[in-house]
Amino acid sequence: MKSILVTGGCGFIGSNFIKYILQKNSQLNIINLDNLTYAGRGSNLSSVIKDRYVFIKGDICNKDLVSSLFKKYKFDSVIHFAAESHVDRSIDGPEKFVNTNILGTLNLLEHSRKYYVKSKNTSFRFLHISTDEVFVTLGN
Repeated sequence: MKSILVTGGCGFIGSNFIKYILQKNSQLNIINLDNLTYAGRGSNLSSVIKDRYVFIKGDICNKDLVSSLFKKYKFDSVIHFAAESHVDRSIDGPEKFVNTNILGTLNLLEHSRKYYVKSKNTSFRFLHISTDEVFVTLGN
């Protein structure tokens, strides 16, 4: 059975992805790492059957935590939804945005790279999904 790390899985998009992918593929285990900040709601996934789903409350910036998850679950993929994305909040607290959106993503990428090199799992994938508030809107 394959294991996928989903970050930010308690948010609107992440929780709907988890529900969808668990329904579509019975050969997947989902490990959801979410810090349950303003956008995350554990209740979004209250209907998910827990036999193939694990919730871990934690920060993607936590290097020890992310490392331990890679060692324990030997992920086949990382689907990265976790982000600070409300622009109005960035004005009051830009450091939180830098920590999560840049340093947290870097932490996930570094652990993914190390895992990929060590495991030689050529089918391993890292997919980063976010909004224009994170990636910036492109002009016409």
